[in-house]
Amino acid sequence: MRPVEDPSPGAKIRERLAITEHQVDGATVYEARPGTGDATRRILYLHGGAYCFEMTPFHWNLVAELAEKLDAHVTVPIYPLAPENDFHRIYGVMRQVYQDVMAEDPGAMIAGDSAGANMALVLTMMAAKEGWPRPARLALISPGLDMTMANPDTRDYARRDPWLDIDGGRESVRLYAAELDFADWRISPMYGDLTVLPPTILFSGTRDLLYPDSVIFADKVKAAGGDIDLVTGPGMIHVWPLIDMPEAFTARRRLVEFLGA
Repeated sequence: MRPVEDPSPGAKIRERLAITEHQVDGATVYEARPGTGDATRRILYLHGGAYCFEMTPFHWNLVAELAEKLDAHVTVPIYPLAPENDFHRIYGVMRQVYQDVMAEDPGAMIAGDSAGANMALVLTMMAAKEGWPRPARLALISPGLDMTMANPDTRDYARRDPWLDIDGGRESVRLYAAELDFADWRISPMYGDLTVLPPTILFSGTRDLLYPDSVIFADKVKAAGGDIDLVTGPGMIHVWPLIDMPEAFTARRRLVEFLGA
């Protein structure tokens, strides 16, 4: 897929937004603002793609919606991908992007989908461990939470998931994780310090094999004293809020309301 993937914003997105770009350690980082160029909020958006696939027009449409409806400056890193790069190279870039965003706006929020939502959690936990500013809010769309996929319910849900499967998920993590154990919190944030999380919203569909872990994660965050809103999509698949359909429009309204609160 890599030779035909283009992660850059298309012409229609460039017409809607004021976009600039720069480099961080060899990776392109886009800065997307409303068409006026002015913004009152800051969001770091991390795209999904199993650590192996580029950003897509679906991601850019969501970025545009967040920028326009929230009057937000959205930072979008096109981070290095596996298998050419591993955890250490990817987070070498992401640490710098994160620190740059937080240095400019300590009240910034993080949103991400799938692998990007996993990375949003890991960066937040890294920030707490290293003493960096933490995000004001977290928005997670279909996050990967326990990449061991050891939960027996995950296998049951995999049978009804029309898109994802366990073997493919484990392989993508193997390509990405370097020498880290899959149960390491840097790979599986389910096992990290959940007390450090800011107010969080988590979207998960009931036809997503990651759904059972989302329920467990939300319960663990609440037990740790955290503030999390689990938004369940009945019959919905992985990252459904990115798809153009009525159920996604409802989910995105909830996302905008949460980030705009």
